Amino acid sequence: MNDITIQHNPERERFEVLIAGNVIGKAAYKTFDSGEKVQRIFYHTVINEEYGGQGLAGKLATVALDETVAAGLRIVPVCPFIKKFLTKHPEYAASVTAVTPAHLEFLDSALEQRTRA
Repeated sequence: MNDITIQHNPERERFEVLIAGNVIGKAAYKTFDSGEKVQRIFYHTVINEEYGGQGLAGKLATVALDETVAAGLRIVPVCPFIKKFLTKHPEYAASVTAVTPAHLEFLDSALEQRTRA
């Protein structure tokens, strides 16, 4: 599996795992500007079932969170996988913002808009 790459696809607001150019996993987010610091609300992480158990989700999360921190953005963990990953990786704690009702309302609205488009 040397042909695995992980890349940021900002147009689709997600980080992707690719094998031979095919997307086989993603960590999706929405950008939230609270007026203080711009935040990435991570809401869904998935790896195609046939690639499960290989540690790809952890690698994906590492790249996504590292790039988020490097960009000076806050991490808002709504996704259960990202939440669990963060409990095992305290090095990200200083960059995490707790989920608030405002985050959830924004996310609900943004995802509803996307399904209408």
